[in-house]
This record gives sequence, structure tokens and C-alpha cells, in this order.
Amino acid sequence: MRKHPLSLCLLLLLTLQGSAEKQIDYFEGYETQFYQTNPSTPQTIPFEYAENDPLHFGNPTDALADPSSPNNYLMIKPQFSLSYNKDTFTANWVAWHLCKNDIGDADRSNKFIADKELPQDWYALKKADYKFTAYGFDRGHLCPSADRTSSAQDNQQTFLMTNMIPQAPDCNRNTWKKLEEYERDLAQKGNELYIFAGGLGKGGTGNSGYFEGILIDQGEILVPQYCWKIILVLPEGDDDFNRVTQDSQVIAVCIPNKQGCQEAGSWNAYTCTIDYLEEQLSMDFFELLPDEIEAALED
Repeated sequence: MRKHPLSLCLLLLLTLQGSAEKQIDYFEGYETQFYQTNPSTPQTIPFEYAENDPLHFGNPTDALADPSSPNNYLMIKPQFSLSYNKDTFTANWVAWHLCKNDIGDADRSNKFIADKELPQDWYALKKADYKFTAYGFDRGHLCPSADRTSSAQDNQQTFLMTNMIPQAPDCNRNTWKKLEEYERDLAQKGNELYIFAGGLGKGGTGNSGYFEGILIDQGEILVPQYCWKIILVLPEGDDDFNRVTQDSQVIAVCIPNKQGCQEAGSWNAYTCTIDYLEEQLSMDFFELLPDEIEAALED
């Protein structure tokens, strides 16, 4: 876990802006993964987001809304936020806030569309790029369609291709789906949830066998080895930051992206710690919480 006490955040920001060499050191951990940044670009670390914003407790990769950070590119939408990776054509993570007000009676759109908010000179995936017949992977939602049914527009946004990862059908339609249903059940019972999700590793097994990527003219769409998710659950209320305690409910899972994954049981057969996911992903979740609370939630 990287520790950023709020009282030191401004000092860290000034240090990063003042020294290109120190910027490189700070982001060194990301360079082994997918989160390379341009050291010549001044880095801005947003350390406070409004309540109910999915990044209220921190931005796990310090993603930037700057095309010079192509593999950790921050996109903020009313329905969810994400860190996009230009090289893998997928999100490093998608984050969203869920409460009962997000759940209505809008129909499922089913219209998968390219994300036109990507920089104009970047390729935006289309529905056909997943080539299901050849590769056998679903266009798997990270922020679920059913989490955004308060309006047709909200639901349509979940069908942006930046919100998709290649998922084995048994994962997407069984284990992953059951966890999504559990999340909405928690919300309907008067809770609010802060959720992160994404893919981990390389290589999954879909209907057509094992693949590490889906070939397109512009490169290769990464097929993850695992699908992970982290959930912080709070009773509905105000002042969320100060209501999180060491005993707040958290859920973390790492589900194999392969056919037959449901045979081990439901999603709770794949629970893990947040610390484990942070180590595997080189990310830092809930970094803005007091250290002792963050440590208790993640262990």
C-alpha cells in the first residue's frame, strides 16, 4: 500500500511537479504493468472527489485525463469513471457508485458502441472487434448494465466498448453475474457501494479455446486471465468518508476467466484480500482513508 496522508498530499504534488526525475521514480511501479506515464508531463494527483463520486476514496493508478498518459488515461462519465489502456484496448479499472436510485425500469440497451470520447487519433473499438465466433469471448461489462437502469441514457452508456473486457461466457453469465446481482440486492436493501472492477493477467479460455488476445488490424485486445472486483459497502447516508470504519464491509474477488469457473461454486469461492489484488495489479485502493482504516479493510 502507498500511504498518502492528506496532510502530505500537497507536498507530494509540489515535489512531483518540481522534478522530472522524481516523477519517474514515483510511477516506477506502474511501468512493470500497463500504467506508463510521460515523465515530461507535469503530474497532477487528484486527492479529493465529491461524495458519491466513484473515486471519492482515491484514484488507484493516479490516472490522468491527458493523452500523453495513454496507458493510464482517465475518463470521467456521469455513470462511471475509468482508466483506459490504449495498448490493451481495455480499461485498467472501471469505478462506479451504486445505490437504489440507480436501479429503475429502463430497458437494457444491447447497443454496443464505440467510445467517441477517446482522443481522436486513438482507435475506438467497435462491437464486431470481439469476433465471438472465432474467439468465443463475451463483451463483458465491468460496470453492469443492470446497475444503470434509472434512465435509458444511463443504461446506454454501460454499452460503451471502453466498459468491456473479453470474458469467458461461463464467467460473464454465471459467476460474475451472480456477484452483480448480490451487489444490487445490497443496494436495494438500503446500502451504497463503491465498486472497482477490471482484468488481471493475460490469457483466458472462452468457447473457442485459450487465447491471450483478440487480433484486430490495430493490434490486439488483451484477454485477461482473471476478472477482479473490489466493493466497499456502507449504509446509505451522508459524510461517507467519515463513516468508513475498520469494520466496514468489503468484498474482493479474483475469478478465473475461463469456461467452467462456476463449477467451484458461486463468486464467494473466489474471494481474496484487497492487499492481494493491490500487489498483483500495482494499484492502491482507498488510499485517502486513514492508514489504520485502510490497512484493516485491505488485510
